Amino acid sequence: MDSSHIKLLSATATGDKRAFAELYQNTSGRLYAVCLQLLQRKDLAEEAMQEAYVRVWHNACDYHSDKGSVIVWMISIARYRALDILRSAAHKRERGETDHEPSSDHTPEVSLFDERERARIDECMDTLDDVQRQTIQLAYFRGLTHSELCVHTGSPLGSIKSWIRRGLQTLKRCLER
Repeated sequence: MDSSHIKLLSATATGDKRAFAELYQNTSGRLYAVCLQLLQRKDLAEEAMQEAYVRVWHNACDYHSDKGSVIVWMISIARYRALDILRSAAHKRERGETDHEPSSDHTPEVSLFDERERARIDECMDTLDDVQRQTIQLAYFRGLTHSELCVHTGSPLGSIKSWIRRGLQTLKRCLER
């Protein structure tokens, strides 16, 4: 599947709107699930996803296959955007500004997709060693930065980055099966 994503992303880099629409169609469910998992609100997840796709459109030519699969690259863009929104919301709370209450209106389709994705991810996470699993869970599911991971684990930055990189490579191989 990643070869089709690479072709679509390459065409997107040249300004091909149809290729971008097809890439969106093929990947939006996974990106939305990541955003919703982190943000826990449909409106914020949709905002993060929209901004992520704008970045994909503008930065398609910056993708390099040696950095991971297209979907992993896109998920990281969406994840970072969702984390930006979380940090912004935390900053607003610190300043006393209010925001909307969290929404709990998950559609059955989203719930089913989330359940299936979590089962696949959990299965693949079980193949990681304990250090890789813990580091990835803290980074991707709890939103800790590399610096925060260093403090939390008491490990050097290079080790944190290596554990995450190797763990993601293992997860990629597992999820592509």
